[in-house]
Amino acid sequence: MTGDDLATVDRLGVRVGARVLVDGVSLRVRAGRVTALVGPSGSGKTTTALALLGAYPEGAAVSGAVVPGPRVGYVPQHPGAVLNPARRVGVLLRDLARVHGGGPEAVARALRDAELADVDGVLRRFPHQLSGGQQQRVVLAQALLTGARVIVADEPTTGQDPVTTRRLAALLGRLTARGTGLLLLSHDLDLVRELADEVVLLADGRAVRTGPPADVLPLPLPLPQPKAQPKPSAAPLAPFRPTPEPPRPARLDVSGLTARHPGGAVVLHEVGLTLRPGECLALTGRSGSGKTTLGRCLAGLHPRHEGTVRLDGAPLPRSVRRRGRRELAAVQYVFQDAGAAFADHRPVLDQVARAAVRLRGLTPPAAAVEAGDLLAGLGLDPAKAARPTAALSGGELQRAALARALIVRPKVLVCDEITSGLDTATRAAILAHLADRRDRTGLALLFISHDPAAVTALADAVATLADGRLETAAPAHPFG
Repeated sequence: MTGDDLATVDRLGVRVGARVLVDGVSLRVRAGRVTALVGPSGSGKTTTALALLGAYPEGAAVSGAVVPGPRVGYVPQHPGAVLNPARRVGVLLRDLARVHGGGPEAVARALRDAELADVDGVLRRFPHQLSGGQQQRVVLAQALLTGARVIVADEPTTGQDPVTTRRLAALLGRLTARGTGLLLLSHDLDLVRELADEVVLLADGRAVRTGPPADVLPLPLPLPQPKAQPKPSAAPLAPFRPTPEPPRPARLDVSGLTARHPGGAVVLHEVGLTLRPGECLALTGRSGSGKTTLGRCLAGLHPRHEGTVRLDGAPLPRSVRRRGRRELAAVQYVFQDAGAAFADHRPVLDQVARAAVRLRGLTPPAAAVEAGDLLAGLGLDPAKAARPTAALSGGELQRAALARALIVRPKVLVCDEITSGLDTATRAAILAHLADRRDRTGLALLFISHDPAAVTALADAVATLADGRLETAAPAHPFG
């Protein structure tokens, strides 16, 4: 390593059996500098980054040299995997602070530095009571408490609203200005352009291009714009009044929904919304505003709520444990952290097919055929579908999670930040698949997202949550 190198990777190779995950990748993390790893889902970014922590897939054969440097902090794409679900955030952080010679003031400062303003409220909660974005910032606070000289940040803005994304970008900039070395993994190319000093582009486990962002990254594409409305004629002959279509009956009707955390704190206040067959309602709002809690209430995963959720006019039980097979199939939820919804060591194909056996009554052979076709349509070929979920990238797992929800033929699909952390091509393919399914089958979608391009492409209307209160839905294209 040179004088300002904090960590280096030299011709790293990682192979599991006959499958090559990383092939000859080199990079360096320097003091006060940002190195970005970019590339499509499954290109080897996370495997390369985890080498700095000495973490490799089970059974991996490793070649090359890795010098990890002092105190490496890790902010994973799915932070729930590294937070102890049985301990409150305050206990986790105070214990960590004591180990590194800090006290309550250090904990509060780290949370504020990680853009978590409600310090006392966050400290009282368990990890599952935080949104995905809040969990991510808690893990960043952990890294700050350790005094890490090198931070590996895997999609740190995944699931964050635009304001928080800008603040996190500023925070990461301040950290590097103080001498921290940052290895940034991201599909957010605007963030990479803003922060990175050097970019390593991966494809199929190989570094295909290395250099400054201007030399490696493609030019940014403009967001899709809503279609312009036709201007009225200067002198219309007569007003045109089309015969209004009778309103379609509600597929999902929510009224007076008030949700609470176990301690009694109110998360959602008197929320009401209606979804009709073939409609997509986008749900936006700051991280921590209650979007995920609302989606979980609809799916029966957050039973601590009052009010009514009706499916085709019939009330749905609050808890998933009290819903029958048809009700479970009818309302499906796709998690932001797709990996947490799968067993690590079972093949993806088996787990997707199992949902059709359990909720549709298909035979295992018929379910396996249908699962394979659906996974292939979402970009997971038979070889990847045969792998255990632990061997798939985050983007590949997201597609598998969507396949498992769609195979039971739901009437309502709740998508919680399912395009965050995906490369452009994969995101476009998923949105096209959802649009086709909506148009062909009348699937009703609640699309939770901070992704303005995805909202513009898919949604009929947009509703915004602020402090647990739902604002009136408006036509789509709120960002243009």
